[in-house]
Order: sequence, then structure tokens, then C-alpha cells
Amino acid sequence: MGFDLSLFESEPVLGIIRGVDEESLEGVVEASLAGGLRSLEITLNTPNPFHLIKSIQSKYRQIQIGAGTVLTVDEAKKAADSGAQFIVAPNFEEEIAAFCVKNKIAYFPGALTPTEIQKAWKSGATMVKVFPASQMGPDYFKTIKGPFNDIKLMAVGGVNPANIKDYLGAGADAVALGGSIFSVQRMKNQRFNEIQKDIEEFMFAVHRFYSKIT
Repeated sequence: MGFDLSLFESEPVLGIIRGVDEESLEGVVEASLAGGLRSLEITLNTPNPFHLIKSIQSKYRQIQIGAGTVLTVDEAKKAADSGAQFIVAPNFEEEIAAFCVKNKIAYFPGALTPTEIQKAWKSGATMVKVFPASQMGPDYFKTIKGPFNDIKLMAVGGVNPANIKDYLGAGADAVALGGSIFSVQRMKNQRFNEIQKDIEEFMFAVHRFYSKIT
């Protein structure tokens, strides 16, 4: 089952899960679903990431599951074999881009400068992850979209319910939530209600933005 971009674009929020253990995985995924989040990535610097991806992929068909912090083609292949529907990275690698294009796997590479962003897009990126977005701010998206209005951009790093409207309003096509909501401490202590509540607040801000522009 491949990545459904139109589904993602209808609710353009990616949940980044780093450091979850197997005992907490189901609770974290259930909290995400209950909060309205449908796209999740397990970062590869999480213990046993491929096993966790496979576990989610086999049990939760309503979740689009991907692998994050993918730095090599070998990791991308292992992720795909585990059932990952998309690949996310903090950087751009031509070899990974070629692998994803060839195997029809969505690719979200990280980039920051106009040259990096355009190169990633031309190499077949599904969406370019502007990371760290917080270092540049929402206006940077408006600036990049000036000459590159066709390039799809995702804001990653420092996005929260208070500034979501600024990033989306400036041209970000998607946003991500991560460590502030999926903190290792919260997941380890199984504080799933807190995770769900914060996701609901995040999703509400996204829905409110789109309801105002339609």
C-alpha cells in the first residue's frame, strides 16, 4: 500500500515519533488516531525501528506510516521492506531520492537554502522538509514560495498551535509535530491522554486555519 498524498494534503500534519519503546507503541498510536493524526514516522534512531514500523503497518491500516532520520540507501531499503510508505530525512541524498522514485515511495528530504530546496524537488521529492523551520521563521516560506511556488514545503521544527497559522499562511504545505508532544518521558510513562490532548489542540489549529480560507 503506497503513500496517499491527497489524503495527507487534506490533513497535512506529520507526527514524528522518536524513542518510543514497544510497550508504549500501541498507546502512542491510539492517542494519535484519537487526536486526529493519520500520518506518523518512526525515526531510525529509535530502538528496533523497523520492527515498530512493521508492527504499525500490519495493525493500523488507517495510519500512513513512514521512516524518519533515514540517512543511507540501505536504511531506506530496510524501511521499505518493513512497510514504510514514505521516507523522511534531515538532509537530501541523491541515492535515496533515486531509490524512492524508482520504487514509488514518497520522499521528504530536509533542505534549507533555495539551492538545496530546488535540487531536492527536482530529484523527485514528494515534499521538501524545511528544517529547522524555527531558525528561519514563517516569512522564509513566503520568500521561498516567491520564485518556487510549485515546490511543496513542510515546516519542521518549532511549529506549535500558536504559530501554525503563520507557517500555513506563509505558504507551508504541511507541518510536523514532534518531541514537544511525543516526548520520551511522556511515552515511557504512558501519559497517552496528554499526548492525545496536545495533538487535538494542534489539529484544531490546522483545521481552523483551513476553515477560514475556504
